[in-house]
Amino acid sequence: MKIQPVLLLLAASLLYLIPAGLQAQPTSDESDVKQTIVQLFDGMRTSDSSMVSTAFTPDAIMQTIGKNEEGMTIVHNGSLEGFLKAVGTPKKIIWDEQISSYEIKIDGELASVWTPYKFFAGENFSHCGVNSFQLAKFEESWKIFHIVDTRRTTNCGE
Repeated sequence: MKIQPVLLLLAASLLYLIPAGLQAQPTSDESDVKQTIVQLFDGMRTSDSSMVSTAFTPDAIMQTIGKNEEGMTIVHNGSLEGFLKAVGTPKKIIWDEQISSYEIKIDGELASVWTPYKFFAGENFSHCGVNSFQLAKFEESWKIFHIVDTRRTTNCGE
């Protein structure tokens, strides 16, 4: 029996399409982790420090990796308290951090999330980079306990 080339092509096409329908859907934990991060950025846009605060553990670590004046790599340590004060201070411009994607990895009560972003102060582009979030799952919800980011003004994917 000779297999017709058209039937062979059709069978191969169907096999190619099957995995697309079987791709994993986000789990409830993945959705909850993402929602915690969305809450952070929604709170920043509305200058709502209370909304932002509830996305974090009280002792959260905040860091930025960058370069100093001599061009040496440094890790700058910020504080949640200072960040919340800055978010809640009335301002004329909206802080709009636009996330392009979420890469979420979860193991038990630990989640790690990688989010490339572009930051706008009002309508003006300020900088871009990547956020790396570490979250822990508590009884009531996922909370950010560590965030480290990069910041640059070039090579932002335009």
